[in-house]
Amino acid sequence: QVQLVESGGGLVQPGGSLRLSCAASGRIDRIYAMAWYRQAPGKQRELVARITSGDITNYADSVKGRFTISRANANTLYLQMDSLKPEDTAVYYCNSPPPQVFGWGPGTQVTVSS
Repeated sequence: QVQLVESGGGLVQPGGSLRLSCAASGRIDRIYAMAWYRQAPGKQRELVARITSGDITNYADSVKGRFTISRANANTLYLQMDSLKPEDTAVYYCNSPPPQVFGWGPGTQVTVSS
């Protein structure tokens, strides 16, 4: 079973950037579509970006034009986040699009605050 570990979160000021990484213990490139999710305090987990096995991407309206999902290699997924806003504050996770194929990783905390 592939295990996922997210990293790259932190505290950033509004307007700043972060790049999140998702490291998989096995190949996730040409077999699986992948996605980034986030969960803010008191809210449900939401899908913010997805990439197909053919590298077609799409985004939630709330992040379109600011976030970019990409594959670094067979085992690594990125989420480049630019022009960050306080409402982007959440724990970010990677997984396949629904229905999720993998178990959830620990997530990485992103806090956008001045």
